[in-house]
Amino acid sequence: MYAFGTDHLGRDVLSRLIFGTRVSLLVGLAAVVVGGLIGSALGIVAGYRGGWTDTAIMTVADAQLAFPFILLAIGIIAVLGPSFPTLVVVIGLSGWVSYARILRSQVLVLRSREFVESIHALGGSLLRVILRHVLPNVLSTIVVIATLELARAIVLEATLSFLGLGIQPPTPSWGGMVQEGREYLDSAWWISTSPGLVLMITSIVVSRTGDWLRDLLDPTLRGE
Repeated sequence: MYAFGTDHLGRDVLSRLIFGTRVSLLVGLAAVVVGGLIGSALGIVAGYRGGWTDTAIMTVADAQLAFPFILLAIGIIAVLGPSFPTLVVVIGLSGWVSYARILRSQVLVLRSREFVESIHALGGSLLRVILRHVLPNVLSTIVVIATLELARAIVLEATLSFLGLGIQPPTPSWGGMVQEGREYLDSAWWISTSPGLVLMITSIVVSRTGDWLRDLLDPTLRGE
């Protein structure tokens, strides 16, 4: 008895969905870590240093936002070949801009606060100020952005897998399962519909979790 039916090769759709969940979440989490580390570091440096450093980092960020990243991702994967490390790096690089822009704006405010100026007056090093005083103040923001980026990373992985540039068969992934079943929508609609629904539900749940974390960690929203 197959609860979700079988695919065109007689494989259990439910078991492939469960295995694909592990793959999609693993790629999404790894990509969020890559994008979070790069974006957070660049955003903090841009906001704290200012000047030409800020201008250079934000120019690169604006350039990436102006270019359809899905096209760049397809080009990179087509050249390097589809693999797990390549997929993680490409998806991670697609999300660093969100961290960089938001953290830059927060650090611009933090660096002019009295406690930061006092630490500098006492001889505190730049690295100490960032690690001990700036980073803890923006950590909640990083957590919220990471949660929201996780949903986007999962969808992007499914998109690339649907195009044949993500996780390769026979390893199941939600996007790959949708692609495999698109030719059988008339006779076996559940092959594509099941992973599509799971992908949609997962994205909604992760996004709502991000909203909940934002409301929980943002002191300005606690009284609403």
